[in-house]
Amino acid sequence: MALTDKALKALKPRETQYKKSDEKGLYILVHPNGSRYFRFKYYFDAKEKHLAVGVYPEMSLAQAREKVLELRKQLKENIDPAYQKKLEKLTSKISSENTFEAVAKEWHKNSANKWSTKHGNNLLRRLELDVFPKVGFRAIKDITPLELLSVLKEVEARNALDIVKRLRQICGQVFRYGVVTGKCARDITPDLKGAIKTAPHKHYAHIEEKDLPEFMAKLENYQGDIQTKLAFKLLILTLVRTIELRGMRWSEIDFKEKIWKVPAERMKKRRLHLVPLSKQVLKILEELKKLNSGYEYVFPNRNNPTKFMSENTLIYTLYRLGYHSRATVHGFRATASTILNEKGFNSDHIEMQLAHAHDNKVRASYNHAQYLPQRCSMLQWWADFVEGKIKKSDTDKVVNFLAKK
Repeated sequence: MALTDKALKALKPRETQYKKSDEKGLYILVHPNGSRYFRFKYYFDAKEKHLAVGVYPEMSLAQAREKVLELRKQLKENIDPAYQKKLEKLTSKISSENTFEAVAKEWHKNSANKWSTKHGNNLLRRLELDVFPKVGFRAIKDITPLELLSVLKEVEARNALDIVKRLRQICGQVFRYGVVTGKCARDITPDLKGAIKTAPHKHYAHIEEKDLPEFMAKLENYQGDIQTKLAFKLLILTLVRTIELRGMRWSEIDFKEKIWKVPAERMKKRRLHLVPLSKQVLKILEELKKLNSGYEYVFPNRNNPTKFMSENTLIYTLYRLGYHSRATVHGFRATASTILNEKGFNSDHIEMQLAHAHDNKVRASYNHAQYLPQRCSMLQWWADFVEGKIKKSDTDKVVNFLAKK
């Protein structure tokens, strides 16, 4: 006989547990302590099985019957309800462990050796401030493009467009890590293309070819610290970034092979970078050896020689030369790139020497020695070109100019 709500309420506990059947395999199990549990009896692969359905009265009789109908549908599809329940529990557990925040922190931990400590901390901090509070608790596989877009739109509303761009890139890396580790199906960030404002591209202020003779003449007649003067010359001739130059170690320079090997951990993209040394650069380094060969760094900090030259040293020197707002230290890379491109040098050789990353996946397969002979020739041409800009007439003009001041 089928159970009724009245009959369920009237069930009293006994010394041992007992059951009362309903219909279609549903029954209620009454424990000696008065607890009552809905159970489902069924057969699968010719074996009798019992499955917990719910607790009375939290689950009503009607709800229990509805649940049994769902379980019987699974049986018709040759699915064992007990196995399906375990699978759902496992899926739920995996989802709870594979939240966006959990996956992002796992990605961050596994990628930490690619970055400097400061850069790695900055990446995680960006996520902690703007992404984790909104979707960090969500299973990464369940996050939709629209959901992520709403997160980035909040940052965009602060007009922090550079941060929006970077956050999208970081989230893309997290999703791609999720894909390769089986935690989500795909990277959803490409779906957001065109939906987010982009910050205007910033060009570093730099001098043009026509202004190079004047600058080189002023630098040649610079009356400040000789180490700073030589650092500026190397910066211009090698096309490296400021931080790469200031952190140069004597151990990185191979005078015999005429090459400077900048280790991966000091490069922006964490790739070994080779800088061919022109005759002019080698001459400057020989001069620096007389000054600083006893130190680890080619440009030791004057206040603390165990550290390297401060970034402000080059910046303030540029100001003293009269180029405040007219040029930046980093801008000399743009000056060199522009001139080399205009003179017909291969853009791939130039980009490789600038240590720029390529979006194209084929070109991104980075070989640090790629185009090395061509780059050697190109940097020697560039050093000769820059040297040729230091004309006596230009130097005399500067000397006279300085004398009048």
